[in-house]
Amino acid sequence: MKEAQWWSTANGKIQCYLCPRYCKIGKGQNGFCFIRKNIDGTLQSLAYGSPCSVNIDPIEKKPLFHFYPGTNILSLGTLGCNLGCLFCQNWSITKIKKAKEPGKPSRELLPDDVVKAALNNNCPGIAYTYNEPTIWAEYAVDIAKIAHSHSIKSVMVTNGYITKEAFHDVYDNIDGANVDLKSFNEHFYRKYAAAHIDPVLQALLALKKETNVWFEITTLLIPGLNDNDEETKKLCAWILNELGPDIPLHFTAFHPDYKMHDRGPTPAETLEHARYIAMQCGIHFVYVGNVSSNSANTYCPQCNKLLIQRGWHSIVRNELIDGKCSCGEAIPGRWMK
Repeated sequence: MKEAQWWSTANGKIQCYLCPRYCKIGKGQNGFCFIRKNIDGTLQSLAYGSPCSVNIDPIEKKPLFHFYPGTNILSLGTLGCNLGCLFCQNWSITKIKKAKEPGKPSRELLPDDVVKAALNNNCPGIAYTYNEPTIWAEYAVDIAKIAHSHSIKSVMVTNGYITKEAFHDVYDNIDGANVDLKSFNEHFYRKYAAAHIDPVLQALLALKKETNVWFEITTLLIPGLNDNDEETKKLCAWILNELGPDIPLHFTAFHPDYKMHDRGPTPAETLEHARYIAMQCGIHFVYVGNVSSNSANTYCPQCNKLLIQRGWHSIVRNELIDGKCSCGEAIPGRWMK
């Protein structure tokens, strides 16, 4: 536990301004995320130094396909979340009752310990993932600052629900990100995620225009909710017009989970069709995930050569030379030298 940042007092309560919920938290109460608590008039981060999940993953699992492909990344997450997704696929750490009573982690791991673990396991990067890392940004930023002194990269796997006030405090310390754009529909965000879409779009715009962070976007396609052609076209048009054609876009498959068991898994054909729409729209790098598919490979947008062949979350072949295709086309991303 550590005193949190990004809060002020108002009318006898604490107002947290880390995420767009701007929770007003009375004494002894927790914010919506569960892991930020008003203790005796100060806001405490109950997740600090207290991950409940720590693993070594391939970077492709985040998913990040243009960020040092083929490398392993030390990945950690805590309890809680600042969204209320009915389809949450990590609900066992974000939604169950114990998440409302944080402070009982599986281990204590302070920032120095996290960096030492990355070094000891030859991981060139650390990912803040599994649950929403924005809500434990104090912990993530402290890790990232130490990691950078050892030339270790930091990655946020995030829903993008962060305020303008906190954005640069966090992302000025981050090297890569994958942002979940859960839908391109405000109604979807309100009904199925208990949130709003605009802060996520604003975070994406800020990543593009105000930082050097390499980022990619993931959209989980849920049958009957956000997989129709019209919405896919609107999503892709916004990405193309506002972020450009070189931001990798991942369409991933839903499976029934948490409170959404009223529909089946996303058919592979749906994902492939969404990819086709995105490519026709003009986005250069569009991937399909959570199913076995050749559409997880990277091709040169100039000559269509197969550059990176993937087998699930592993690299089978990498033909990039200094980040370029043999035809001379530079492929946007962060590549090993």
